[in-house]
Amino acid sequence: MLVPQLTHVPVAVRNAMRDGPRDSATHLRHAAAVPALGEIEIGGKASRESAGESLTVMAWNVERLRHVDAIAAMIAGQAPHVVLLSEVDKGMARSGNGHLLSRLADRLGHSYAYGVEFLELGTGNEAEQAANDGAENVEGFHGNAITSAVPLLRPFLVRLDAAGAWFLPEHGQPRIGGRMALGGQVTVGERRVTVVSVHLENRTAPAGRADQTRHLLDAIDRYDAEAPVLIGGDFNTLTATYEERHADPAAWQACIDAEPDRLMCPDRHEPLFAIMAERGYDWRDANAFDKPTQRRPAGDSTPTGHIDWFFTRGLAASAPETLPAVLPDGSPSADHEALVVTVRVR
Repeated sequence: MLVPQLTHVPVAVRNAMRDGPRDSATHLRHAAAVPALGEIEIGGKASRESAGESLTVMAWNVERLRHVDAIAAMIAGQAPHVVLLSEVDKGMARSGNGHLLSRLADRLGHSYAYGVEFLELGTGNEAEQAANDGAENVEGFHGNAITSAVPLLRPFLVRLDAAGAWFLPEHGQPRIGGRMALGGQVTVGERRVTVVSVHLENRTAPAGRADQTRHLLDAIDRYDAEAPVLIGGDFNTLTATYEERHADPAAWQACIDAEPDRLMCPDRHEPLFAIMAERGYDWRDANAFDKPTQRRPAGDSTPTGHIDWFFTRGLAASAPETLPAVLPDGSPSADHEALVVTVRVR
């Protein structure tokens, strides 16, 4: 459902969800009772009538969109027609409790579509909780977005995960919802092109991400099986489970040492690439492979990889770049770099 504003969930209701039973069956009941999980908020205003014969697209996991002004300046410098965003907060204490996406779209002269990945019942991870001085979330929304300088047609939302693992106590960051994708269409030349912003799960096995990919591609074909497609976002192609990467850091480092290009060329370990290829999608021409897309703070030696991607079907891709996510002082504006590519209809 398209709405001008997502349906508010009162703080008392959010707190009751957080403080009550935390099991999968309860998560399903709560998720069904949150209208915002099925809504797409539409706002802003497109500043251009059409894209012409080519389309320039950015994809960026903006890590809450805290540094909205620096991120807006970075995007404006590339002048993309469409921006695919993940990890966008709305009404979250950790990012100032504002509507950052609306501010970003206004700065860019873009319209926007916004979908909720999670209704956050807490104020973030441990570091974020410690930094917010006890402030509560005004809305508690966190999700994916598309901004567009040209008209965005027929927006749609695909929920990729209903298991509710983030609601369980062992995750330590209580949330209602799950990973999702947000899409729509823009006109390129005489054709409508489907564009999709996606965020796959990090705390699952490669097989779990493959299942999410199959579900997404099936949904795109139901939406429009004939249109060319560009999918972009954070695929979390980390080549192993969260437990394998964190339970024994020395063993994980040994895996990286034995296969140094594992995280930069993850297709041997992530079956989602084979699924994409079987369904007619390509990634080789749409992505630069010169640097990781994960960004770490100075002094952090955790292995980084190429986990953000563009996939295309029926499009010719050119000029892919990986752009540094940095503030004027050199510190990170997000924990992922930005991707950009230009496409034409084949």
